[in-house]
Amino acid sequence: MIDVARLAGVSQQTVSRVVNGHNNVGPDVRERVERAITQLRYNRNSAARALATNRSMNLGVLSYSLPVHGSTMVLFGVAEEARRNGYATSLVSISDVDSDGIRAAVDTLLGDSVDGIVVLAPMSAAAPVLNGLDVDVPIVRFEQGAPASSHAVTMDDGHGARLATRHLLDLGHETVWHVAGPRGWMASDARRAGWLAELAAAQRPVNPEFSTADWTVESGYRAGLLIADDPSITAVLAANDSMALGIMKGLTERGLSVPGDVSVVGFDDMSEARYFQPGLTTIRLDFDGVGRLAVDRLLQLMGSEAGEMIPAIAPELIVRDSTTAPRARG
Repeated sequence: MIDVARLAGVSQQTVSRVVNGHNNVGPDVRERVERAITQLRYNRNSAARALATNRSMNLGVLSYSLPVHGSTMVLFGVAEEARRNGYATSLVSISDVDSDGIRAAVDTLLGDSVDGIVVLAPMSAAAPVLNGLDVDVPIVRFEQGAPASSHAVTMDDGHGARLATRHLLDLGHETVWHVAGPRGWMASDARRAGWLAELAAAQRPVNPEFSTADWTVESGYRAGLLIADDPSITAVLAANDSMALGIMKGLTERGLSVPGDVSVVGFDDMSEARYFQPGLTTIRLDFDGVGRLAVDRLLQLMGSEAGEMIPAIAPELIVRDSTTAPRARG
């Protein structure tokens, strides 16, 4: 650090602030310090820092169902932001969201002497268990569609569903059908509620949703075959992009075109969505940003800073080629 400070022409305290991601450093100074760090190949000594701060320099992550796109991307954001701040991460995954499973996972992380925990289990059943935990380290949760909180990073999935539904109605569709996510997920509940709210606001008919067992392409495919059998359906909102892909596969297998016969909107804007055939209109959510924000708040709580309310992350409608004005189906 002394060498970095000398090469950059700054104090060791300034180097420390840059390394630890503090905001009270000017962009020119930050650039000089980062350039010196690169030239000297400087790496922080985590063991020494742990001794100096009386911390393990390790953050715990409790996660449910990693194969789901959103959870995977949030985990990536958590790991990257933790690494940027000099922390390692310890991951414990759970297969069931129940009291025993969550408590056992938290105990495992505490046994690793983590300094704080990020919980990636956006399930309705997880909240009451987490609220009842009494632990000595701060916990920040990822929740979808929940009210703003000082200890949880939330996304406004309900508003995203309203944006998608409104887009289809504005194209001239009489109503919008919904292929829902599995029960018990906060995202499923919020997206279903947003879809219903927008149809109610527009005074449009509400039809029964297509229920699914999971978030997979196969679930969407099965729904797509049912949609193909009903000529009254011209617009569909899928609860995620994977199911939207399955819906489009089912429709095309039955000789229907997207968007000519049925317009389809997804949710999440996974990286492959633009390469679907046709490119998928969808709702973009910044999952990577969620992970980074969760770590930032956790570090604030670890430093005993006051926990301000974290605004819900706003969704964005991304219009591609899978939606258009309706035409009569024969």
